[in-house]
Amino acid sequence: METISENACFGGTQGVYSHTSASCNCDMTFGLFLPEEAQDGPVPLLWFLSGLTCTHENAMIKAGAQSWAAEHGIALVFPDTSPRGEGVADDDAYDLGQGAGFYVNATQAPWSSHFKMWDYVTEELPNLLEQNFALDMKRQAITGHSMGGHGALTIAMSLPGRFRSVSAFAPISHPTASDWGRKQLSAYLGDDQSTWAPHDSTLLMREKGFDGPMLVDTGTKDQFIDLLQPEALAEAVNTRRQQAVLRLQPGYDHSYFFIATFMEEHIAFHADALYA
Repeated sequence: METISENACFGGTQGVYSHTSASCNCDMTFGLFLPEEAQDGPVPLLWFLSGLTCTHENAMIKAGAQSWAAEHGIALVFPDTSPRGEGVADDDAYDLGQGAGFYVNATQAPWSSHFKMWDYVTEELPNLLEQNFALDMKRQAITGHSMGGHGALTIAMSLPGRFRSVSAFAPISHPTASDWGRKQLSAYLGDDQSTWAPHDSTLLMREKGFDGPMLVDTGTKDQFIDLLQPEALAEAVNTRRQQAVLRLQPGYDHSYFFIATFMEEHIAFHADALYA
């Protein structure tokens, strides 16, 4: 693992690191904020999974998360959204290829040789973090935005017991029934739609749910709201009687201004679960 940068940040340290990934068969970069408390021992960890076109850097710089994480003594990890580099498959469209990993393990060419983001986020990067930093991996929570909200919800529901809480900002909630999902899932996983279902939070909510608190915010002026389908997730939550707070925020769009506005509430929500 290589240290790219480390900066003092709200009493703690905001670092950026790179490493050779066995899952993605390329070098991967991630950001990690460690609060001051990490100097004295392991601290809880909150994952932030970013959306389409983003790298590790977008949320790290724009979300305003570090100040609130420092207040609660919580570490933040910002993984990249896909493999990158020479020889990594890409597409001219912004919603497929580099920057658009969709947090799945691709099985179809040309994506299958690098696009193993599920394994990277759920296995490889957690192991790397545990081995190298003062983190309490028994106290984890997860959140994300858009494509990353999709990833946060599907990962949390698929790995019972791993995360104490889950939240999302404007998640892609029903990708198997949306143009933001059908295109990518068919490209990465093939035409057998049974392989898509484990990556659809609405379907997972109907089947499994999440054993813990859930918080989801979506803006009423989100320019992609028809693709996100928050109503599908809400219906599944109601049918399952899942513990959840689903909010439509009047006037907010899909931008990082929206994320930054509600980040304090999301981190406080996770802090309640992580320190319970």
